[in-house]
Amino acid sequence: MSAPSTPSAPSPAARFIAEPHPADALFPPAARRLSVEVEPGVRIHARVCGEGPPLLLIHGHPQTLAIWHRVLPALAARFSVVMPDLRGYGDSSKPAGASDHANYSKRRMALDLVAVMAALGHGRFRVLAHDRGARVAHRMAADHPAVVERLALLDIAPTLAMYEQTTEAFARAYWHWFFLIQPAPMPERLIEADPAAYARDTMGRRHAGQAAFDPRAFVEYQRALALPGTAHGMCEDYRAAAGIDLEHDRADRDAGVKLAMPLRVYWGAQGVVAKCFDPLAEWRRVASEVDGEALPCGHYIPEEAPDALLAAVMPFLRAGL
Repeated sequence: MSAPSTPSAPSPAARFIAEPHPADALFPPAARRLSVEVEPGVRIHARVCGEGPPLLLIHGHPQTLAIWHRVLPALAARFSVVMPDLRGYGDSSKPAGASDHANYSKRRMALDLVAVMAALGHGRFRVLAHDRGARVAHRMAADHPAVVERLALLDIAPTLAMYEQTTEAFARAYWHWFFLIQPAPMPERLIEADPAAYARDTMGRRHAGQAAFDPRAFVEYQRALALPGTAHGMCEDYRAAAGIDLEHDRADRDAGVKLAMPLRVYWGAQGVVAKCFDPLAEWRRVASEVDGEALPCGHYIPEEAPDALLAAVMPFLRAGL
């Protein structure tokens, strides 16, 4: 496996933000906003809430940290919760993509979040991640095994397995995977023409429909999608996944690298991952200690089935404390 990059400077201090935010009503007043400069000119926006052992929550596409609003109160009662927006998403920076898309590789995005956690004084922590965030978390656990104590991933199979086992059914259901990787600026231009419609078409047409989301959260996702650079950041995330991320994953496979920390995987019983893949079998190919189960929902587990998720994942996250 090629060596992961490391920060070129000490972890920067977090800068707390006092200004009101459009999504404030979704969160407890104690959920403070902050940003951390993870490399020159690139800042990661996050919210923090709660006390206890550190827990990193990572969102997916085409969402923001707002996906966690229904499970945050219970988690913050037990953990010091950190919820970032990935680079390219939400209120985090959206740098122009490099020619090889490496600055949106899951390796780089994982390094962003390791820097955020270090800036908050968390050198070792637990992770709960959904969708694209789960792909970042997978790479984080592979590149930085000393910092990830326990890892819980929601509704994905490993990226390499999903690309190598693509079927017609998967391609039809996950059409956006193949749309977003097209060369710039074609997909960006189409998303930017009507970002609100993109949210409705990608999220509202899945198993539970748009009714699964708090209307305030859905407005927040649409707001974030309309921010300058978001369409490009999302596309670069997916372009990296179809290129440099696969190189990193194949290098791990060739070297026999397997995740060693406890891993718990959950997937929506009505989701595409459950219908097209065997999640437990695929994760057992890349990790040593894996368990998991289907939950009674579709893809957006933290919003569709927050109580079921908390009941399943809380004992795992609290184990050993």
